[in-house]
Amino acid sequence: MGWGVADQAVSSLTNFAVSIYVVRTLGAVQFGAFSLAYVTYGFTLNASRGLGTDPLMVRFSGRDLPTWRRAVADCTGTAVVAGLAIGACVIVAAAALHGPAGAAFLALGLTLPGLLLQDSWRFSFFALGRGSQAFLNDMVWAVTLLPALVLLRRTGHADVFWFVFAWGATASVGAVVGPLQARVVPKPASAWRWVSRHRDLGPRYLAEGLSNSLSGQLTTYGIGLILGLAVVGYVQASKTLMGPVGILFLGMSLITLPEAARVLRRSPRHLPLVCMLAFGGLAAVVLVWGAVLLVAVPNGLGALLLGPVWRPTYPLLVPQIFYYVGLAFAFGMGTGLHALGAARRSLRAVVISAVICLVGSLAGAVMDGAFGAVTGLAVAQWIVAPVFWWEFRAAMHESGRVPDPGWFRSIRPNSRYLRSLTRLRSMIATKDH
Repeated sequence: MGWGVADQAVSSLTNFAVSIYVVRTLGAVQFGAFSLAYVTYGFTLNASRGLGTDPLMVRFSGRDLPTWRRAVADCTGTAVVAGLAIGACVIVAAAALHGPAGAAFLALGLTLPGLLLQDSWRFSFFALGRGSQAFLNDMVWAVTLLPALVLLRRTGHADVFWFVFAWGATASVGAVVGPLQARVVPKPASAWRWVSRHRDLGPRYLAEGLSNSLSGQLTTYGIGLILGLAVVGYVQASKTLMGPVGILFLGMSLITLPEAARVLRRSPRHLPLVCMLAFGGLAAVVLVWGAVLLVAVPNGLGALLLGPVWRPTYPLLVPQIFYYVGLAFAFGMGTGLHALGAARRSLRAVVISAVICLVGSLAGAVMDGAFGAVTGLAVAQWIVAPVFWWEFRAAMHESGRVPDPGWFRSIRPNSRYLRSLTRLRSMIATKDH
């Protein structure tokens, strides 16, 4: 757990530092363009993880070294192919865009293969239980990125294209160091073999990641179209202030899935407890950090980190805190679904969540601007939170290995809310089949 949090701290703090540097150096409009590129990167990252590293974490955590190396060669090769294919599409999209957004997309498309390969090494090391190697790989990225950003500013190349390019190019340095650490060479030619062998998990995890990312991406694009790039920058800045919480969420994702898979093999009855502890711990951290921000931002921290952007950003913090607590619950239950290999059920829960969160955020943006957008997202996240629990509970029954602890029996099955969600689940299940 220590290496998971430390590794994600390096990775996320690096991205946090870049975000702060860009918003202070380039202003709200170019930071909005950077945010669009970053959201697109998250979209492609989830696609690569769904096909590559998610099946690796579920099926090859804690395996012997020769088995792990064979699996990692195919998994990292899949990341390379995904980066090349999606990068080409991003470059084509950049040609259709103009101004800062087009420049940011061009830089992202050129560096996506290295970005996705570097991320796959991190998950590969955690599947083996060697978080220190993932930490070292992220440190390589960090120590090369920060000097590169300073150099760009001093040489007069302080624009969004060069910042995104430096961010992606230095990640490629970590991608090159990965094979030396693991003594494994990625096999792009084996990508199809890897996807085919894990077709019961990979395509559904891919759809799950794409649903989540597409919802976030469409939300960002929609806010940009409705309210302008500057408001996209304000919303992204509020997420940046919640960055340490994001670090913990992502750091926990590196360790909770392989650990939950081990618990399922050794002591299945403890799996629900592991999931609830993940939720409770994350929710507590969100509330503590949120309280710190609410006090510190108007007393100097906001101006220090965001400059003049902090004033329109500050009102967005309360709904962001509310949103992240709901996300913590979905995270805990989603961990259990993934550990059980219940890809169909986890996909269904994520699709329902993505649709409702997208609608809630855009409706809020139309009604009340930036504050309405974040508030709508937070309310939507809590509306769909019980769906993850119901799917997890059903997956426990189907597995035949995990006894039902009987939690959440207070939710009445005849409520109008439950009937509405049941109809939505049935529609998605029909399309899934």
